[in-house]
Amino acid sequence: MSEILKLQPEALWRNFHLLTQVPRPSGHLEKIQQFLLDWAKERNIEARLDNAGNILMYKPASPGMEDRKVVTLQGHIDMVPQKTPDSPHNFETDPIETWIDGDWVRARNTTLGADDGMAIATIMAIFEDDTLCHGPLEAFMTSDEETTMYGVEHMEDGLLKGDILLNLDNETHGELMVGSAGGINLTAELEFKPVAPDADDKAVRISLHGLRGGHSGLQINEGRANANKNLARVVADAIANFEARLAEWKGGNMRNAIPRDAHAVLTLPKENVAELREVVLGEWLTDLTDEYGLIEPNLTLQVNEVALPAAIVPEAVQDNLVNAILSCHNGVMRFIPHLPRIVETSSNLAIIEIGEGKAFFKVLVRSSADSMRQYCVDTLEAGFSMAGMKVTTDGAYPAWQPSPKSEIVELMTEVYKDLFNEDPKVTVVHAGLECSIILTHCPGMDVVSFGPTLQSPHTPNERCNIPSVEKYWHLVLETLKRVPKK
Repeated sequence: MSEILKLQPEALWRNFHLLTQVPRPSGHLEKIQQFLLDWAKERNIEARLDNAGNILMYKPASPGMEDRKVVTLQGHIDMVPQKTPDSPHNFETDPIETWIDGDWVRARNTTLGADDGMAIATIMAIFEDDTLCHGPLEAFMTSDEETTMYGVEHMEDGLLKGDILLNLDNETHGELMVGSAGGINLTAELEFKPVAPDADDKAVRISLHGLRGGHSGLQINEGRANANKNLARVVADAIANFEARLAEWKGGNMRNAIPRDAHAVLTLPKENVAELREVVLGEWLTDLTDEYGLIEPNLTLQVNEVALPAAIVPEAVQDNLVNAILSCHNGVMRFIPHLPRIVETSSNLAIIEIGEGKAFFKVLVRSSADSMRQYCVDTLEAGFSMAGMKVTTDGAYPAWQPSPKSEIVELMTEVYKDLFNEDPKVTVVHAGLECSIILTHCPGMDVVSFGPTLQSPHTPNERCNIPSVEKYWHLVLETLKRVPKK
């Protein structure tokens, strides 16, 4: 039996455990969609799957609460699939294995999926319990939020009937989110004709791994190392001083995750291999440790000889690509002027793949100001274009601008103070929440985002704070009790 089944509130943790047993990585949601439909059917809960892969459920009001405003409980069903390099876990087939570490629930060597499994488990616990007090409820469980926001991007106008939207996708208990950043995907591509390496050369694989990674919005201002950016420094040195040639590059695997690992395969004269290894494992490891030691205690560089590849990148193309990586803006571009601790604009050089005649760079740009988002895109495009790369953008979504007066925020502030004898923090977040897109389809909704405390989402170190879950649960239930009349 899983340890988390002994935790309180029992219903929430029990349902979260059920979710951990069903694979649900972004892009592969068939199993979790069917599970939720079957779960609802077994409990006589009205549920359906829409054309965008979203699950909708409906629950009538408790007796005497039929005159309350309709509340839409919202979260996403997909999770970010990240694991440690040594983990054999298959996110498309294997359950998540959870364990308790003091006040935290973790997963073994993978992401936990509390982002946003806690929201879905909350909805399940509320919908299955007929003893709770609430007005009319609908649940909106969305698809592929972590990659493309496909579910909300393709939702039908008029799909939701709620007057109030409770987005359960915030990661700090005690915060009420009233705004979030917009975002856009940028992709830079280049095709080239590979050339043969010198037959007398040797090949090495330089790997940078062990980084913390993290959420490219929530942790972009924490100074965490980007594996792609820092590997580029090492590779540039190898090219400039050891006659190295680039054959392959692979780094990162999700746009919204700071890349934790990257490697490059280089060819070089065999007489230079030993000295290159000495420099990488000596000077470069020392420099990177000095720069990031407090933040990245597990940063590791490795140099391993590998078989000579059949093809390498032409020298001019190689130089342009490495220069493009070095020059690419990564991290915070600007903080919000009137909220200087909140990031306004950032970019994350998330994924790099070079090899077999193709190069792909994938970046996620975020900003709470549309004009600054475009400025960041223009900056990146200028650099990549100088390297001869074709730049495209897709998946744009707007920022969620705070409402000057929100009835639900006022209510939840009151509820929070009554429950915990302190005021919540009403703020905005540098992450992409679905609220902004939902509001384009449902412009009259009153929206707030909150949740239990999570740390290191989008990494294998993701963890959920146990005491905060119980507080969050009480906050949800008491808010539903006090929802105003129509």
